[in-house]
Amino acid sequence: MGKGRALSDGVIKKIILSYTYVAIWIFLSFTVIVYNKYILDKKMYNWPFPITLTMIHMGFCSSLAVILIKVFKVVEPVSMSRETYLRSVVPIGALYSLSLWLSNSAYIYLSVSFIQMLKALMPVAVYSIGVLLKKETFKSQTMTNMLSISFGVAIAAYGEAKFDGWGVFLQLGAVAFEATRLVLIQILLTSKGINLNPITSLYYVAPCCLVFLSVPWIFVEFPVLRDTSSFHFDFLIFGTNSVCAFALNLAVFLLVGKTSALTMNVAGVVKDWLLIAFSWSVIKDTVTPINLFGYGLAFLGVGYYNHCKLQALKAKDAQKKVQASDDEAGKLLEERESEAKRNETQD
Repeated sequence: MGKGRALSDGVIKKIILSYTYVAIWIFLSFTVIVYNKYILDKKMYNWPFPITLTMIHMGFCSSLAVILIKVFKVVEPVSMSRETYLRSVVPIGALYSLSLWLSNSAYIYLSVSFIQMLKALMPVAVYSIGVLLKKETFKSQTMTNMLSISFGVAIAAYGEAKFDGWGVFLQLGAVAFEATRLVLIQILLTSKGINLNPITSLYYVAPCCLVFLSVPWIFVEFPVLRDTSSFHFDFLIFGTNSVCAFALNLAVFLLVGKTSALTMNVAGVVKDWLLIAFSWSVIKDTVTPINLFGYGLAFLGVGYYNHCKLQALKAKDAQKKVQASDDEAGKLLEERESEAKRNETQD
């Protein structure tokens, strides 16, 4: 009786911890998105320099990662050759910098709620690029689901009250680059047995992003900032914003490491609905019924996609257990046969 109670207490504790990780990630992701919108929007803080903001994030995160690894030795750096870095990390860093630049730029032109609706296309982009790069197997059922998500997002875009074509282009570009980055992480790093946690990831990737972002920054934003005599660096705003961005990276590792990537996907859907509600009620963005209907369709498609992934993971785990059981039975049979032969020899 006591043993069963202890077990149930352990399960309850695990559930509470899982929900805590989810809540921390949702809170930090929510905070970073709203904070970036506040800084970049011309009607709020009015500092429309997305490349510079992204460079501040990358500079802060890379510096903190170096301090944590080299000075405090919180984690060990991953053993990586120069060739691996150039062939694997550099392309991933380039895609990450483009994704962050374009996604931050979209906040200048689009509402928070509409951006979250467009982000529902992420599974579509990841699956499509995975098929093109032969990382995923083409399945007509999955593709039909992807088309339903795309159709829902198209309806949401059609119902957008403040539709901006350039903003949509920027956000779709960010989705495409981010999806390609996620697929390349599997191909270039995971397949080689290289797993980066958030600190080592920032240690290797953030400086690379900083270098790539400096090229467009010199030609696009630096001349404007140089000629803006009224500009002063607000350490409170940009410092707290950078701390939130770094904390979000740690929260991602915490959530995925302690639960699963699938849990993060499901939590992401909850976060999107909260952001849409916040955007409508607090920021006073216009959210139309057509917006909600279209995103609702996309939401159902994403939910079904996550359900299929969960079933596939369960089937894979079950197959592993059966294989392990068969291997164990085979070893026992071999031991019995060898023991029988020894007995025959002794006789």
